Amino acid sequence: MTHRLASSIPHVRDSGPRSSPRQARGFTLIEIMVVVIIIGLLAAVIVPQVISKVDDARVAKAKEDIQSLETALTEYRLDNSTYPTTEEGLKALVKQPNDPSVTHWHGPYVQRLSKDPWGQPYQYVYPGTHGLPYDLYTLGADGQPGGNGINADIGNWNLTE
Repeated sequence: MTHRLASSIPHVRDSGPRSSPRQARGFTLIEIMVVVIIIGLLAAVIVPQVISKVDDARVAKAKEDIQSLETALTEYRLDNSTYPTTEEGLKALVKQPNDPSVTHWHGPYVQRLSKDPWGQPYQYVYPGTHGLPYDLYTLGADGQPGGNGINADIGNWNLTE
């Protein structure tokens, strides 16, 4: 009876674990390694370009901030006939100094003092030491005087460099 039962069942294709090797095939270790190497090579080429763009954007932002602060300092000088002292600093653009000689303060000349793109306050010195009435600058990414590239000082005396 078993023999008759087996012959009466129509032939069904077996789709179990014994299916053809082509249908059940996965990725080999070599194929995965090739893909990982290709992704690594692309990252090695693209990531430095993206990082340099971020650095360029920070330098550009610092230059724009310095130019905006220069405009505010000019307005302050027009109202008060002098620039803020080094001690008064850039805070004199936001809040009137306690100096009794500052009688025509019409500020605030800026709404708030932002930090440079590296999180440090902008530096202000009056009188200036670079042939300008004042020095307005950031110490760059390293926060140290001098430097090259993104570590270079960016000041109102070298904005066009």
